[in-house]
Amino acid sequence: MKHTTSWKVSVLSALIAATFSVQSATVPDGTQLAETQKIVRGNDAEVATLDPANAEGLPEMHVLRDLFEGLVIQDSEGNVIPGVAESWETSDNKTFVFHLRKDAKWSNGDPVTAQDFVYSLKRAADPNFASANGWYLKLTKIKNIQDIINGEAPLDSLGVKAVDDYTLKYELDSQVPYFVAMTAHSSMMPVHKSNLEQFGDKWTRPGNMVSNGAFVLKNWVINERIELARNTQYWDNEHTVLNQVTYIPFESQTAAMNRYASGEVDITSDVPTAMAPKLKKEQPDAYTVVPLLCTYYYAFNTTKAPFNDPKVRQAVSYTIMRDVITDGVTQVGNLPAYTFAHKYVAGFDATQPDYSKWTQKQRDEKAKKLLAEVGYNDANPLDIKLLYNTSESNKSIAVAITSMLNKNLGAKVELENQEWKSYLVARREGNFDVLRTSWCGDYNEASTFLSLMTSDNAGNRAFYKSKAYDKIIDGALAATTDVERARFYNQAESLLAQDMPIAPIYYYMQARLVRPTVGGFPMNNVEGRIYSKDLYVKAK
Repeated sequence: MKHTTSWKVSVLSALIAATFSVQSATVPDGTQLAETQKIVRGNDAEVATLDPANAEGLPEMHVLRDLFEGLVIQDSEGNVIPGVAESWETSDNKTFVFHLRKDAKWSNGDPVTAQDFVYSLKRAADPNFASANGWYLKLTKIKNIQDIINGEAPLDSLGVKAVDDYTLKYELDSQVPYFVAMTAHSSMMPVHKSNLEQFGDKWTRPGNMVSNGAFVLKNWVINERIELARNTQYWDNEHTVLNQVTYIPFESQTAAMNRYASGEVDITSDVPTAMAPKLKKEQPDAYTVVPLLCTYYYAFNTTKAPFNDPKVRQAVSYTIMRDVITDGVTQVGNLPAYTFAHKYVAGFDATQPDYSKWTQKQRDEKAKKLLAEVGYNDANPLDIKLLYNTSESNKSIAVAITSMLNKNLGAKVELENQEWKSYLVARREGNFDVLRTSWCGDYNEASTFLSLMTSDNAGNRAFYKSKAYDKIIDGALAATTDVERARFYNQAESLLAQDMPIAPIYYYMQARLVRPTVGGFPMNNVEGRIYSKDLYVKAK
């Protein structure tokens, strides 16, 4: 397994431009391409939006990476490489200057300029817009962005400036050594100002949208498919091979597998957990497992009983048998998790909490003791409402964990599943006791996980508030060395294990079916970023 730390930008004594060679779809010599260059990709669910500033989940991100392009992107190994920016520079990790390509264009032929990025960031930071990604933008530490999003500073005070049409300057309130990698997030992608002004809230519809990625939106049939066509205005169009990409939403992995078997889907986003061993054996050329920088976990609603009590949260977490979930339910190589930051996140090897070293019998005994201390017993059983988004895998895991909680704690668990859009609303509004969720790194550094649990982070699904935790994360951000930063991250993990606002369950290994005729599929991008512009179809 390969990991990358190439996004890190060192503090230099002088401004040194970061320049990289461009990596596009590379077809190996001797490869015979199919006459028709189009693929169909399975998606996790129907997308909730195609507005980059408001996209929250993986279903949206998969499509947006084809439609839009930020300052930087990634190669197949997960290394940060130029996107719209052909180079960048910093001397102190607080001021960053990006130099944009002069041949970058919007799909209508307009040039992509530094002013587009300024406009787009101000739009996303505007409290009147109320971006769903405001929490992420605050993590960038761009000057005044937190106060602006909170409505406490004017929008024009934002620390971003178009020095000229092709030079973009960011000023940060504090050092962020991984800032360059953060600019790849959808909330920092550009949008076309006049396009939005012309169509208003209908700008993301087919025929209306102007985008700057390798593909353009041609058709969108809700709950059926999203069709993209090659963007001939894209700056690297000459190296794009595919002419068409179609995304089909599947909340049933079995349905996706069947559509693959019938030849209708070329890449699935997952496989049915129960079928994984059989698929691995019978379709070795198609069954693909890649590392993915995501952690699957349950979040406890810490704002209401019974999960406002850490003892209850600990009891439930201790009772979850992680190895049974990974080996007996998911069966695709996922790794049991006891810390939040992914095991393979770059530059951080978390110290494991004490309970991870206990036998399951010891955990179960401790869990029962904790519940007894707060008044739960056979006469007064723990009553839990567990919410998960519709998915065969999520259901299988929830059923297994329900059995564990019932057997060990005598808990009554009510399972509730919702389709993706309804689930997002319930998650945001806190309409649950326990929530199935996951987090995938937006950049390869531990803070992409650990900052999520700070008190004012909108991605904090547990609504966990701890001044001590916030102080630790602030300390990590201010740290001047990787060693010092890792020390703070360990403190954060230790506090999470103590307060238990979440129960980490496993680190992802993503299994898919990838048709053998599909070339260019990335096997070592731990963030799971698959750019369709890097794919191609081989002749049979």
